[in-house]
Amino acid sequence: MKSSPLVALLAAGLAVGALLPPLGAQTATSKDAENALRAQVDHFRIVKERGKQAFYTNKFDLSGLPHYEPQPLPAGWLRIYGNNYLVDGALGDYWQKAFEKFQPGIHLSFNMPTSANALSALNFDQAELVMSHKPSFYDLLAYERIKNCEPIEITAVTGSFDVGGWQNSYDIIVNDGNPIKGISMEQLDGVFGAQRDGGWVGTNWRPDLARGPEKNIRTWGQLGLTGEWADKPIHVYGFSLRYNTAVEFSDVVLKGSDKWNENIHAFGNYMAPDGKRYVEADQITEAIGKDPYAIGFNRYRGERPQVRRLPVSVHDGEPFVAHTLENIQNRTYPLKSEVYFFATMLPGQKMDPRVREFLRFVLSQEGQAEVQRDGKYLPLTAEVAREQLKKIQ
Repeated sequence: MKSSPLVALLAAGLAVGALLPPLGAQTATSKDAENALRAQVDHFRIVKERGKQAFYTNKFDLSGLPHYEPQPLPAGWLRIYGNNYLVDGALGDYWQKAFEKFQPGIHLSFNMPTSANALSALNFDQAELVMSHKPSFYDLLAYERIKNCEPIEITAVTGSFDVGGWQNSYDIIVNDGNPIKGISMEQLDGVFGAQRDGGWVGTNWRPDLARGPEKNIRTWGQLGLTGEWADKPIHVYGFSLRYNTAVEFSDVVLKGSDKWNENIHAFGNYMAPDGKRYVEADQITEAIGKDPYAIGFNRYRGERPQVRRLPVSVHDGEPFVAHTLENIQNRTYPLKSEVYFFATMLPGQKMDPRVREFLRFVLSQEGQAEVQRDGKYLPLTAEVAREQLKKIQ
């Protein structure tokens, strides 16, 4: 199996600085490039270390998932491209060995540099299957213009609870001195969003997703707090709006509008003067811990001092659901994350039988047992697995 080029760089013992001109000769732009490369190398070092561990030993009930019943296939290769976390952890290897027991004539070929360019492998027929988070607007637009159809999207796994990189779950955090009990998805839209004229669903603009400024929420009193809190402003924190995490949050909470609260504090990873990478999740958490009127969306990476997580309800007036490992896996917590397989099925044609069989395996009790064994992503529920299977029948 093939891993990330940056991981290979580390394994070879090459310093990023050796690839760049001396610092004295660098422009500001090249210094930025060096810091960006150093941040990526540090990122992949941490990912490689995490990939060796099984973080969860929970045994979720997989009995409702269908068993994989193999259909006969001619021998051949199935090329899979994209998400490096599949091979930086053990899941790719687990799936490969388990699937080949059922289909000994089918061999998986992994080329997994990053989700960032996964869909391009389908555009130019470099792979039969790619694994990724949701593609960006222009990734999807390029695919549609080249293939004249949308890719088939199959939910493969539920994102992790708290393992950074493995699509760890969203949490909503406030300062631990804030008395608020919980928040609904509609209220999150009011807090983090702004008046909008519509929203995107894929590459389709939907004017029916518009809302007016009267639904903006800018004070804690609008969320039901009274007394000294009633007129206090809400200070909003989150990820840089260029980052995929913010785009996904916008798609789920802001109806794909990209119309954010005008006062949001947005953070991004950077290399601190001490040479260590200061990740946005830690910046957000530390800022909220110092700001009594703060609320933020974040990728959960474990408990932190001076902040607490808010339960979230799907609709106003419904019970709040706590942010727990079990509620992420069973999908009752509304802000779950997912990772997907994408494949091409041109109009009027059938899905490649090798792709169909591997996806049937992944969505089976046997395939999701390997997800559980790896201990980072979380296995699908039976309901979700059956919904995905309908797409490939």
